[in-house]
Amino acid sequence: MTTVIVPVDFSETSLHAAQYAAKLLVGHYGVTLLLYHSYSKTSEEEKAISDLEHLKKLLMQDHIVKIETLAHNEDDFVEGLGKAVRHRKADLVIMGIRGKSPLAQVFFGSNTLKMVATKLCPVLIVPEKASFSPIENVMLASDFKDTFNTIPSAPIKDFLGSFLPTLHVVNVDKDHYISLEAEYENEKKQIRKMFEDYNPEFYFMRLFDVEEALNMFAEDKNIDLIIAIQHEKSFMERIFKINKTERFTYQSKIPILAIHE
Repeated sequence: MTTVIVPVDFSETSLHAAQYAAKLLVGHYGVTLLLYHSYSKTSEEEKAISDLEHLKKLLMQDHIVKIETLAHNEDDFVEGLGKAVRHRKADLVIMGIRGKSPLAQVFFGSNTLKMVATKLCPVLIVPEKASFSPIENVMLASDFKDTFNTIPSAPIKDFLGSFLPTLHVVNVDKDHYISLEAEYENEKKQIRKMFEDYNPEFYFMRLFDVEEALNMFAEDKNIDLIIAIQHEKSFMERIFKINKTERFTYQSKIPILAIHE
């Protein structure tokens, strides 16, 4: 990774995400953390720049991280953020979700989910109740179907290579014991080869509630981050529909890295 963008609207939600991002990138000296803020009126420019610089100063007091700021006049938040991602060739966007007020929750929460849907780059979603912990255990949820073509291995390995965690690959199936099938074993071998540098560990869970299963596993294995792949015909599709995503992400205390295939 070389560039990570954190959009801030100076709400508690976005400031929490900025704090998390600064802690996450300590020691990654080749990475630039870009604090991004969009404003809709030219009269707001001076204050926006001043507030960003103040936040930068506060973060750098406690964390040795390379930080830059960008304030831009945009009517559409997601469109402006997408432009920043393209222009700066960002590897990752880190965003908070949920706010201290209903208005902040609707505005910033929905923008986070809209940004995930743009498919421009991976988005790390930081729930309101998430506290920072070093990335030591990562869970990758997979349906074990056509993994060679549906798992975006390059961006996942790019992220894993920055933190070198233990990789836990989890499959949840409510209908049958897929772990007993030859197809499962073949896909498992494919994933093992794909991530051989990270010695992946594999788990199968037969539960009817996918969200419950993932939360149970995350708690049991002290998972620090969940990687969720958004693609067609996957059980993760049920989570990353808007209504499901809001419920799952808002309840979770674990950051979720959303990546499109």
